[in-house]
Amino acid sequence: MTDQVCTTSTSVGLIAGGGVLPFAVADSLLARNITPTLFALKGFCDPAAVGRFRHHWISLGQFGRLKRLLRAEHCRDLVFIGSLVRPSIAQVRLDWGTVRVLSGIVAALRGGDDHLLSGVGRIFEREGFRLLGIRDVAPDLLMPQGSLTRTTPDPGQLADIAKARAVLLALSPFDIGQGAVVIDDHVVAVEDIGGTDALLETVARLRAKGAIQAKPRRGVLVKAPKSGQDLRFDLPALGPRTIEGVAAAGLAGIAVVAGNTVVAESQTMIEAADRAGLFVVGLAT
Repeated sequence: MTDQVCTTSTSVGLIAGGGVLPFAVADSLLARNITPTLFALKGFCDPAAVGRFRHHWISLGQFGRLKRLLRAEHCRDLVFIGSLVRPSIAQVRLDWGTVRVLSGIVAALRGGDDHLLSGVGRIFEREGFRLLGIRDVAPDLLMPQGSLTRTTPDPGQLADIAKARAVLLALSPFDIGQGAVVIDDHVVAVEDIGGTDALLETVARLRAKGAIQAKPRRGVLVKAPKSGQDLRFDLPALGPRTIEGVAAAGLAGIAVVAGNTVVAESQTMIEAADRAGLFVVGLAT
């Protein structure tokens, strides 16, 4: 699919939330002579960074306006990218185009994040758009298999990684989160609606309170897509900020699924991990 997108799409629309990933994807597209147009979500997308690219600002709930802009920009191919806090219906600013599909939006809100994104994606597809993922439009941003850092996991840490993956697989049907922390064979915390940053902050607080007795540089953060997840949406991501959180939580490193994890600012991330003596490893699927 990637080759098809690169040769047939003259413009790709990025529905851009928070963080650096929307801009990393836009840069990746430009490097391959594909025009990105960002449809920046007000209150989420970074105003200081979006100005480098062709863009339009939209509010949550302006489906009719967004649809008109997408067609005016000839963006049949779309990517949802960036962080977004799940809104309530009361927070959504409805236009007439949204009212027309409101029943579908309400149904999508009744479930976990994957259910929400897949439901919204189906609404766009019914309008004739094609929903793509990072693997289709910016494969260079995906985590490779193997270690990226000088430090590598020892046998005990490999066992913790295996246990965390088993935990995430078991939790997948509940559409809860994509991360788990295991320290010396103990499941310490799992990701919830707060995301990875909140997960790592929880581990750091538990260490500060003495609830975690293991010495620093023990334990791992593992991130993986949910079993059966639509991989066009909400792939696990990591970057320099993740390294900061892992270091503050006193963990030994990070393991993620190669090919199904997005890496932001990879060189900066690797350098930060090496300075902190942490490992970053891409696991086989």
